[in-house]
Amino acid sequence: MKKMFTSLLATFGLTIACGQSNYDNTDVRGFAELMNDPNVVILDVRTADEFGEGHIEGALHIDQAQSDFIQKAKETLPADRTIAVYCRSGRRSASAAGRLAAEGYKVVNLEGGILAWKEAQMPVTTEIYEVDVFKTKSGKTVKFHALVHASIRIEYDGMEIEIDPVTRLGNKIIDYSAMPKADYILVTHEHGDHFDKEAIKLLTDDETQLIMNKRCADMYGPCAVLYNNQSATVGDIEVEAVPAYNTSEGRTQFHPKGRDNGYILTIDGLRIYIAGDTEDIPEMQDIKDIDIAFMPCNQPYTMTTEQLVKAAKTVKPKVLFPYHYGQTDVREILSQLKDSGIDVRIRHYE
Repeated sequence: MKKMFTSLLATFGLTIACGQSNYDNTDVRGFAELMNDPNVVILDVRTADEFGEGHIEGALHIDQAQSDFIQKAKETLPADRTIAVYCRSGRRSASAAGRLAAEGYKVVNLEGGILAWKEAQMPVTTEIYEVDVFKTKSGKTVKFHALVHASIRIEYDGMEIEIDPVTRLGNKIIDYSAMPKADYILVTHEHGDHFDKEAIKLLTDDETQLIMNKRCADMYGPCAVLYNNQSATVGDIEVEAVPAYNTSEGRTQFHPKGRDNGYILTIDGLRIYIAGDTEDIPEMQDIKDIDIAFMPCNQPYTMTTEQLVKAAKTVKPKVLFPYHYGQTDVREILSQLKDSGIDVRIRHYE
């Protein structure tokens, strides 16, 4: 049995580090294989400057030298997923791997770090946006890029899908001119943190299809209009517009009922709910079989954390991304949904 276990480790490029047994080591080939597994999280533990100079695509970043490393890890890393960790040469990541493993994480460390990765001519990127990767029912890859606030970039099968693109929010600027032209752009409503003509123009060419609610279409020009509870097929993607509105007294003027959209996208069987600006409305009871949900949490304009927890328990997505949260502290959602069976992932959607 021991011989068989050793053989399996060798097959995937994994070895048990000498003198310890709480995490595994792997070479570049094994690390690359891990990246294809949607249940693996890639973690870069170098400094912010090092991360900005070039990192493995899709990697999350938490500096292992910071005093709150473990706290941030617990707030960011799902406990039920394998953490594939790397640094410059493998030393800092080995330390981080041991610390994470001591907290109960299953961890794999890249031997030789990003230096070995580059030496093997494996790709790196300077894109600073966090990326989450999922597989569709037929095994195709869908990538979600956390841009800012309510702006989401989705890559699927060579296609680019942009949700509520905006070029500027506070001090943060999104350079859409450096991104591919969009195949589809979906806009939920007219507020400036969701609807930005400049961003749309930067992302649009003759082939781009625009889908908006009626108010945005009136403000922008010709495009496809979807009202609440209407649906359309664009290419291989099913798009359903669902209600998004405020219900609390004193808030209904922000997002009145019937005006704005949320969207449900069905991509090769993968169902994605993008809630838009909404509270925990009764119509959520009719939203079923959601794999991935993006739900807003910035009072008084959308949901409180308590409302978001209630909404999540109603919709029951497999994976939940709180987004649009501004200054709201959404970390408490992790503990409130701990035993719900929902994988809560907090990304930088301030």
